[in-house]
Amino acid sequence: MTFNDNARVGGNSAKRRGGTVAAIGGGTVGIGAIVVLLFSALTGTDLTGLLGGQQAAGPESGGEEIANCETGQDANRDDACRLAAASLNIDQFWAERLEGYRAPQLVIVDQATGSSCGTASNSTGPFYCPPDETVFVDPTFFSILRAQYDTTADPLAQLYVLAHEYGHHVQNLTGVFEQYPNNGTGPDSNGVRTELQADCYAGAWVAAAGDQVDENGTPYLQPPTPQQIADALSAASAVGDDHIQAESGGVVNPESFTHGSSEQRTRWFDVGYDSGVNACDTFAVPGQNL
Repeated sequence: MTFNDNARVGGNSAKRRGGTVAAIGGGTVGIGAIVVLLFSALTGTDLTGLLGGQQAAGPESGGEEIANCETGQDANRDDACRLAAASLNIDQFWAERLEGYRAPQLVIVDQATGSSCGTASNSTGPFYCPPDETVFVDPTFFSILRAQYDTTADPLAQLYVLAHEYGHHVQNLTGVFEQYPNNGTGPDSNGVRTELQADCYAGAWVAAAGDQVDENGTPYLQPPTPQQIADALSAASAVGDDHIQAESGGVVNPESFTHGSSEQRTRWFDVGYDSGVNACDTFAVPGQNL
């Protein structure tokens, strides 16, 4: 997805934090580490101790503004600025649809930083931490996937991931986490339903992303092209539980699913894209239709 060059994005509140522990091997890892990385990102379970060279970090605060991130042109050429700029768009989208919406903090991670939910780094992948009401993203996560995994991680795919994490923030605000607590794994589990709803919310945002405007009335983003949509769907498919299990060399076991299959993730993205946030009640759908 492409930002309009003259869109003003300097008002974002994203912060850069980190440098406390080493990231994965300077940004290059083998397929075994990629599997750990993706499993950690999918499940919210930090397995990075399996990779070596990691140490836990506690919650941190503060941070620096994202440098050289004032216009859509800046966002188009830099991953960190792109994420920071998109936060303005996503916040505006949800403020128009959810009464009482409050924006989460977005932290752009440099190597690693602490949170109440554990260490945030490229080895844990992007995640939302409910106690902190904060989304953590290390942009080098995308370059790792781009270089060594079966997805391009182009701009719209990156923003799909960000919008998915913001979807978890909306679930936190609306009480979904309390109403549907973790009840284990499996294709009909609350965890899978929660993740598919966040995918649906991401699809709804993508469909409307071209409607959000800066302080001068300039749209932040151009409407997505079919190829950009395909790239986002490819990213959703790549992080399906069945795909991850197959890539790890194991047997696909739906009873261990935590996020849903590749088909489910792309289908619920499409539901949101086609029908909006009101169609995203994955908890009202019978298990066989999920």
